[in-house]
Amino acid sequence: MKERESLATRLGFIMLSVGCAVGLGNVWRFPFVTGKYGGGMFVLLYLVFLMLFGFPVLVMELSLGRAGQANLVGSIRNLSGNKKCWSVPAWIIFSGSLLLMIYYTTVTGWLLAYAGYYLDGTLAAVQNAGEIETQFNSLIGSPWRSGGYMAAGVVLSTAVCAVGLRSGVEKVVKIMMLLLFLLVFILAGYALTQPGAAEGMKFYLLPDWGRFSKDIGGTVFAALGQAFFTLSIGVGSMAIFGSYISKERSLAGESCIIILLDTVIALFAGVIIFPICFSSNVDVNSGPALIFLSLPNIFRNISGGRILGALFFIFLSCAALTTVIAVFENLIALLIDEFKFKRIWASLTVGAGVGILSIPCVLGFNIWKKVSILGNGTTILDFEDFLVSQNLLPIGAFLLVLFWRTRWQAFIAEANTGKGLRFPEKSLWYCKYVLPVLLLVVFVWGYKELFWKN
Repeated sequence: MKERESLATRLGFIMLSVGCAVGLGNVWRFPFVTGKYGGGMFVLLYLVFLMLFGFPVLVMELSLGRAGQANLVGSIRNLSGNKKCWSVPAWIIFSGSLLLMIYYTTVTGWLLAYAGYYLDGTLAAVQNAGEIETQFNSLIGSPWRSGGYMAAGVVLSTAVCAVGLRSGVEKVVKIMMLLLFLLVFILAGYALTQPGAAEGMKFYLLPDWGRFSKDIGGTVFAALGQAFFTLSIGVGSMAIFGSYISKERSLAGESCIIILLDTVIALFAGVIIFPICFSSNVDVNSGPALIFLSLPNIFRNISGGRILGALFFIFLSCAALTTVIAVFENLIALLIDEFKFKRIWASLTVGAGVGILSIPCVLGFNIWKKVSILGNGTTILDFEDFLVSQNLLPIGAFLLVLFWRTRWQAFIAEANTGKGLRFPEKSLWYCKYVLPVLLLVVFVWGYKELFWKN
């Protein structure tokens, strides 16, 4: 029997796991919801929920992979004694990874395009905000340009995975994550030297009881949702990395490191964005438009803007590509484990499949822009994101909790094997009864926010 692949270093495992978790949600969503829901008060709630909510589910997903020594579907089959009742839930959880990729790759392509625009001087040459908007609309409005950049991200990620787990995925993601951390510190240092830095940081991190009291319930649930979605748990992408590591370290301790590094990126994203926006009187509540419209307009008006813009979009591209590569590895591992594909053919199959399935998202901004499944003004990307973020992530996490709640001793044994922090054995009541309810609340609240907003 062929020996299962494994990661070469502990650092590789941590960087891959953090790379999978870090994405656009860290860069624009975290600062946006922090500013909206009371600054420091929201951050405090987020950190509390991250440990009460994200931490146990992350440990459960990593434990599933390490105990089952296979992809998510194979691990559930191995640990359940091949019970057919867990076959469908396993595939439901796994499907989230594929659905995530068929729209995430399109946004990754836009980021690669913008990094190129700054490096070749295209965006540095624009004269006003109108031209910046025209540039973005031209990109997403062209199925060939947008599709071409999407394909570039898919091809690059496929090539990295095809080289191998250690020599390709682990090595490349380690380099990209180290570059990401370097860039985030450089950009944060620059932002803190701007004239509006003090005011921006005050708005960002000091508790604002006025903003908090306006919508206490909304603030609590926004913090709960952010704590859950930031770690990309619930679709099996973390489980595969659990299957690639040894039992030398406890998974509770490794999870804390992953959460810490993911949180550092999220917090520093706000340190970058708020001072720069306050220095230029730009609305920080503009969501994705902040990245592609507002910030490029700021870079146009400041000294060294071309260099700053290039660094910023290289930073974002690294964050996006590490997520794509990490999730691709999850998809590839399933083909290798379950269908006995060679890595090269598994990589090509995943790359081709994701590339083809990503086409509707690309066309949703041009040829198919009138397709509004979730209502007027929405896109195919919005619908695909809704399926993943509001459905498969919370449902997947809920199913993971259900799987382990009847195998508590096996879970504790796996989570606490090795050196490091121990998962609290006395948390059985919380994980068995409270955590599933919280996951259902997140699921229901997502529908409330989408369809019953006042």
